[in-house]
Amino acid sequence: MATTRSARTFWEGDLLNGTGIVTFDSSGIGDQPVSWPSRAEQADGKTSPEELIAAAHSSCLSMALSHGLTEAGTPPLRLVTSADVTFQPGEGVTGVHLTVEGTVPGIDDDAFVAAAQDAKANCPVSKALSGTTITLSAKLV
Repeated sequence: MATTRSARTFWEGDLLNGTGIVTFDSSGIGDQPVSWPSRAEQADGKTSPEELIAAAHSSCLSMALSHGLTEAGTPPLRLVTSADVTFQPGEGVTGVHLTVEGTVPGIDDDAFVAAAQDAKANCPVSKALSGTTITLSAKLV
């Protein structure tokens, strides 16, 4: 069954001086402030579209990798995944770097890296971001 998740942004003012509030309608997890300076300079307690992409990508990779490892008979005990999304004003998102560390009994480093590469290639967020360069570092801990 397909699912749809929704968020809204209320924006006031021009790009450089305006501010907005991102509302997570589907989950109700709260509102987050957003602004141009939080996107292109310092976060200062506000989020950005790129941080939201990073959150989506790190959670998607974790889910895809967990599923792949479990299907291979080596379910993970723990995965810690981070995503760093680079934004260049005037150019846009120029890259995503994913880092995943896993505790997975019964698997060696090469198999873990291969599973992580497969998850990166096939997670829905990676597919949605196929227009940008996505790199990956993976290791067992």
